[in-house]
Amino acid sequence: MSCVKGLKCRECGRPYPKEALFVCEYCFGPLEVDYDYDRIKQVLTREAISARPKNLWRYRELLPIDGDPTDGLNSGFTPLIRARNLEKALGVRELYIKDDSVSHPTLSFKDRVVAVALSKAKEFGFDTVACASTGNLANSVACQSAIAGLKRYIFIPADLEAGKIIGTLIYNPTLVAVEGNYDEVNRLCSEVASKYNWAFVNINIRPYYAEGSKTYGYEILEQLGWKAPRHIVVPCAGGSLITKIWKSIREFEKLGLIEKAHTKVYAAQAAGCAPIVTAIKENSEIIKPVKPKTIAKSLAIGNPADGIYAAATARDSGGGGEDVSDDEIVEAIKLLAQTEGIFTETAGGVTLGAAKKLIENGKIPKDESIVVSITGNGLKTQEAVADKIGKPIRIKPNIASFEEHVRRH
Repeated sequence: MSCVKGLKCRECGRPYPKEALFVCEYCFGPLEVDYDYDRIKQVLTREAISARPKNLWRYRELLPIDGDPTDGLNSGFTPLIRARNLEKALGVRELYIKDDSVSHPTLSFKDRVVAVALSKAKEFGFDTVACASTGNLANSVACQSAIAGLKRYIFIPADLEAGKIIGTLIYNPTLVAVEGNYDEVNRLCSEVASKYNWAFVNINIRPYYAEGSKTYGYEILEQLGWKAPRHIVVPCAGGSLITKIWKSIREFEKLGLIEKAHTKVYAAQAAGCAPIVTAIKENSEIIKPVKPKTIAKSLAIGNPADGIYAAATARDSGGGGEDVSDDEIVEAIKLLAQTEGIFTETAGGVTLGAAKKLIENGKIPKDESIVVSITGNGLKTQEAVADKIGKPIRIKPNIASFEEHVRRH
């Protein structure tokens, strides 16, 4: 049963059919999916959700496909961890980690959006998928399109981390490394998309693709016992995830699945690429593009497509934003690993580092519930910490050599 009415412009509200469209032809605003919430309310209950398989499709009616899901059947429903050691380290009462560093199959939250995008692309009859990516999306599109038997073209900045390049090539896509930053890659992809009949997941399929991020928020609400936290800190690259988490909260309220929420949402960015956080701090409705310079390459989008909506989400919720230096990113990665045993990529270091600063400066109270969004795995960005951690001790293969080390230390 499809509960999708069509698409509509986010700015002027003009309706569009369910097609591979992404921009309003009248005001050039972005298109988003329009749902029949009255119909959804009749079928989607807490009991119905709880009885379904523990994957992202348990929220099927709130996702933009018409038929049965075909991809991501083992994706989603990642752990929400009560971080008691980290609570002590930060001096807070109640803190959780939503951990998509263990997402199936490619260890990032992008598995969610790609599952939805590919299911929709196949409904539209595409046989080739493509994307512009800072790394995690490349991994997920390459992997899931291989499973789906689709042809794939993936475009990345040429200077990505080795782990993300290898994590894409292993699935044997056509990988195009562009000598430029993500914004230049994305501009090239827009030109390619206008000439080739391909499903570009974050261009012509973007309205459907972006909806997959809502499942990250739905799961938090369900895993907290059908209630919303008071604070959520979210990493921002293009700005879509933070807006979709906010949308997930509002949809669950509308459907009566949770009581009225009083959640504040915060944008986290690296200081070397913080156009959204800058707009929030300056209380500006203008996103000023920047040239990225940060180790957090997965967040290095200097001209974010959903930047104005991300900043508005933080402001409208009563939240805010914070940016962190590269050194603070590394320290936060190490803190999370050494307290909770979670090895996150640089984006997670940004999120936890920003959360730490927001707590320390009093913007997030220490006695209210906090969720920190961890969206990718540290094995993908080992270069960021390789020179900032200890070295193994070297000994001969005998007890005397070991005890010599013990005596010295």
